[in-house]
Amino acid sequence: VAVMANLSPVPREGYRLGVPAPGAYEEIINSDAAIYGGSGVVNGQVFAEPVPWMGQPHSVVLRLPPLGAVLLKSMG
Repeated sequence: VAVMANLSPVPREGYRLGVPAPGAYEEIINSDAAIYGGSGVVNGQVFAEPVPWMGQPHSVVLRLPPLGAVLLKSMG
């Protein structure tokens, strides 16, 4: 599980996060989801690209919600 937090009041589009494995990553919790009363800046499922980042061999590109947290789980 990877955890990201955006503690600023501005959504971050196109945030790249390094991940250890290729394949799909499912957003298991997003504090900005409508079911939690958020504004709906969510990701759903994202796919790792073979772009090394943050010391990892792959990466995903995310939408980070304002003043929120996202938890991703590898589906592979």
